[in-house]
Amino acid sequence: MATSMVIRSAALFTAKITRFRNGIRCMSKMYPTDDELYQKTTVSVIEKDQGGLPFISKYSELGFMISGDKIVGPVAILPKSLVHWNVGSFEDINIASLSLFPIIEPKIEILILGVGSKIQRLDPEVHKFMRSKGIALEIQDTPHACATFNYLVRENRIIAAGLIPPDKVTHY
Repeated sequence: MATSMVIRSAALFTAKITRFRNGIRCMSKMYPTDDELYQKTTVSVIEKDQGGLPFISKYSELGFMISGDKIVGPVAILPKSLVHWNVGSFEDINIASLSLFPIIEPKIEILILGVGSKIQRLDPEVHKFMRSKGIALEIQDTPHACATFNYLVRENRIIAAGLIPPDKVTHY
C-alpha cells in the first residue's frame, strides 16, 4: 500500500508538473484578443521625411517654397529645420540676428545670406563675428542665394541660409 501511495503521489506530481509546463507554454504565446482580431493597425505620419535635404523650389516677394512647405517672410534654413527669421530687411542683419547660426548642431560650414533683390554690404563686425565662430559667410541677392544653397546642399555640405524675400522677382 505504501508503494502504491508513492506511485500515486508521483503520478499526481507528474500530472501537476505537466499541467504547469503546458500552462507556461500557453502563457508564453501571445494570442489576439477579440478586439485585436478585427482591427487593422494604422500609422499616422506627422512629419514628412524629406531625406534630410531641403530644397528651395520657388521664391517670391511674399516668401519661399522649401521642400513643399510654403514659408511667408524671411526664413532661416537650418540643417534639420526651417525657422521664421525675425528680420524685416537687410538693415536688421547684425550679430544678434545671426547669433542662432553658430550654436546649432551639427556645426555649419557656410552661412548663405540672401539679402533681397540686390547685394548689400554688411557691417565688417558681422564678418569678423562669423569668422571667429569658424563659419564662412556668403552674401548674395536672394535669387542667387537660393541657387547656391540648393547646389551646396546637393554636395552634402553642412550649410544654413538666412533668406529675405526679394522686393521684386526678376527672371533670368
